Amino acid sequence: MKIKVLIADDHQLFREGLCNLLSESEEIEIVAQAQNGKDAVTLVGRFNPDIVLMDIGMPVMNGVEATRLLHKKFPAIKVIALSMHTDKHFVKEILEAGAFGYLFKDCNYQQLMEAITNVNSGKKYLSETITQVLIQDYLNKESIKSPNPELSERESEILKLFAEGKSNREIADLLYISIKTVGSHKQNLLEKLDLKTTTDLVKYAIKKGIIILD
Repeated sequence: MKIKVLIADDHQLFREGLCNLLSESEEIEIVAQAQNGKDAVTLVGRFNPDIVLMDIGMPVMNGVEATRLLHKKFPAIKVIALSMHTDKHFVKEILEAGAFGYLFKDCNYQQLMEAITNVNSGKKYLSETITQVLIQDYLNKESIKSPNPELSERESEILKLFAEGKSNREIADLLYISIKTVGSHKQNLLEKLDLKTTTDLVKYAIKKGIIILD
């Protein structure tokens, strides 16, 4: 029996190219294509695929939100993130939302087929690069938390992002929260640490070893 696959990506050329590529396999049947997360959820209910290849950055509903919704409504259907995003925040968000695998869009055909067959059999699949990203994040966690016991995990995360030079908008996009929420966290950080500006936050992060200058 062929593995039924749905492709969700807002770039039509990439989506159709991927469809043509996978259609050459005797193991795969492409049952539908979606141009955003909302359409993906609707089409999953109609076509009942085994695997959804999910982009992250899509309009209307992004891949993380769509994966979270699919995981709740159709727990038997497995999502593989297929994205250009290499940032650990995107990786963590979609895996925590219920994705079974994560691949970069520059993967080769063999890696993609390996991911599909492994996930279809119930196994998790992460590319070697993704595994290294997650390992490095694990190793960095203590350096984020331990110098700031008075901060919550989210506040520590946002402190590090500000220290790395990220803007309010970039942090909001990375963490899938509103700019207003980022601003509230920033204000809480300044008050808790008795600081006044973003520059003070950066200096504090360097002093505490939360970031290290090259």
